[in-house]
Amino acid sequence: MSGPLERRWRPSWPCPVREVLTQHRRGGGDPTLRTLGEVVWRGSRTPEGTVTLRVEPCPGVGEVHVQAWGAGAEWALDRLPALLGAEDDLSGFVAAHPLVAEGRRRHPHWRLSRTGLVMESVVPSVIEQKVTGQEAFAGFRRLVRRFGEPAPGPGVERDLWVQPSAERIRTIASWEWLHLHIDPARSRALVRAAAVADSLERLGARGAEELDRGLRSLPGVGVWTSAEVRARALGDPDAVSFGDYHVAKDVGWAVTGKPFSDEEMQAFLEPWRPHRGRVVAYLGMTAGHRPRRGPRMAPRTHLPARPVTRRS
Repeated sequence: MSGPLERRWRPSWPCPVREVLTQHRRGGGDPTLRTLGEVVWRGSRTPEGTVTLRVEPCPGVGEVHVQAWGAGAEWALDRLPALLGAEDDLSGFVAAHPLVAEGRRRHPHWRLSRTGLVMESVVPSVIEQKVTGQEAFAGFRRLVRRFGEPAPGPGVERDLWVQPSAERIRTIASWEWLHLHIDPARSRALVRAAAVADSLERLGARGAEELDRGLRSLPGVGVWTSAEVRARALGDPDAVSFGDYHVAKDVGWAVTGKPFSDEEMQAFLEPWRPHRGRVVAYLGMTAGHRPRRGPRMAPRTHLPARPVTRRS
């Protein structure tokens, strides 16, 4: 095995590596992202090939030390600053609410991460549509371990994986999706997105507005999914997951003590455009989630239909 490529990057602020990179974690058992203390391991598929990243903060010298293995190593190291939040622009953002200001005070160095990889965010976001988090994360794990591949270099020994390629997703048979507990509506949406993966990546390079239009032109992809993708792939500070079962209720509970509807949340957030997603994040950091009452919904099987928690 050849040695890794390395980069020592000196951010202009005290970058909280783990706090930034775990924006991309899909549940505690996500096989594409591992943490060991403050060190983060990430398996990814770049336009140049797969890569294993080991990202270690070195606060004593004000640097981040990164090692990368695999064909995508150079691509990933070139884009490391964006991944760690260097392209997040807070220009024009004013907290303007005590809880938002408190969130920023508690997390002054937190930034929105940008992967630059659209399909990498499309896959788990579509899987998370209309199901409980438990079911979504389990479906993503099954997909990655069944149709993905071990991350290169030391990723193998760390049980780190890379998502399947768009080409591989297009070939998965309908019964295989059911074995993964991913129902036909979501699997069809994934296959459709995979069929135009190159176009989606090009739209992502043109910005959030273009990507939003392109994503929502796909059957089975709506406002919620587009926001989830834009937030991670582009670090879009205005991406809000309207249609989520919890987000509007949590925002309303935080600021008024009563759950909001989507319409009420939209009205509340409007003054912060184009930083509405950032406001939701800061509120979550400060107020957390409203109290959950009653029994948890059991994970669904693909038969029969059960009440949903998220929209497309």
